[in-house]
Amino acid sequence: MSSLPLLEEAELEVTNQELSQLREQVLQQPNPQNKFNLAWGLLRSNDKQNQQLGVDLFHEIYRENPGRRRECIYYLALGEYKLGNYRNARHHNQTLLQLEPHNKQALSLEYKINEKVQSEGLVGMALVGGAAALAVGIAAAILGGKKRQ
Repeated sequence: MSSLPLLEEAELEVTNQELSQLREQVLQQPNPQNKFNLAWGLLRSNDKQNQQLGVDLFHEIYRENPGRRRECIYYLALGEYKLGNYRNARHHNQTLLQLEPHNKQALSLEYKINEKVQSEGLVGMALVGGAAALAVGIAAAILGGKKRQ
């Protein structure tokens, strides 16, 4: 069983030069390991398009290499998390946790996913609440203005 990276490692940005080298390696030798390295590099990019390409490449590796599926599930969860697709991230991560309930990296990622969903949910509720309050204020002002006339 290979060691999986922590979420913090996925936040360490890869340089454009490193990505170019990884792409060149895939062009010269398109083997599963080189594709895997490129997909991991793409996930570590700050560019959302590169991150999506990384997720797409991990899906391809998952389909084509049954021996790499366990790793791919986790990397897919990381990629979806970085893209803000928390439902997909949770799905992939829970799939891994069903196979390995004590996997520390997956447990840590689960915590981070839940934390993000909760914080974004609270922000969303605050926005909805603020919009509702604004609508009530506008309605009150309009109705108050009509009564004065």
